[in-house]
Amino acid sequence: MPILAKEIDCYPEDLFEWQNLGCETDRIWWALYTMARHEKELMRKLVPLGIPFYGPVIPKRTRSPGGRVRESHVPLFPGYVFIYGDHSQRYDALTTNCVSRYLPVADGVQLTEQLRQFRRLIEMGVPLTPEERLQPGDLVRVRRGRLAGIEGVVVRREGRTRLLVAVDFLRRGATLVLEDCDFEVIGYKSFESCRSKS
Repeated sequence: MPILAKEIDCYPEDLFEWQNLGCETDRIWWALYTMARHEKELMRKLVPLGIPFYGPVIPKRTRSPGGRVRESHVPLFPGYVFIYGDHSQRYDALTTNCVSRYLPVADGVQLTEQLRQFRRLIEMGVPLTPEERLQPGDLVRVRRGRLAGIEGVVVRREGRTRLLVAVDFLRRGATLVLEDCDFEVIGYKSFESCRSKS
């Protein structure tokens, strides 16, 4: 069976360049919880409906029993796709028969910035490791280099220093290895106040 190429995971392509994204009064972010393994099918159906969305997808490499390396593209947040629209567009998304439930996002500005960070990291090809256990700690911002401006919590995983970048709304995130990064502490991050939707 051939491995499929990466499909569209952001629509429209310039979604994160919209000037008022996340702070409009007539359109908001909605977190759609999909039926099992229906994230990509939902995204395929949202495009012809003209509904803006983002469902971050990352490459995953596996080795077959014969030793061949295969690459597939999997959701970074299994079960979730974020749409940006009004109540009518939310209703249209529900008619795809791919959605189990939906949740309005209260802080659209924060979610926009967090999703924008993930989009940038994925486009740069930074290897990300999904994380379901968020760990409080010093909130830092990378000051220089290709990761300049990225914010997250410094954690230790598998003997390595990693940066935990999160979507607070989901209480999920991903880590990336920090190597030769110059960062500054900008606060303390506690995930206790974030609503868990998983």
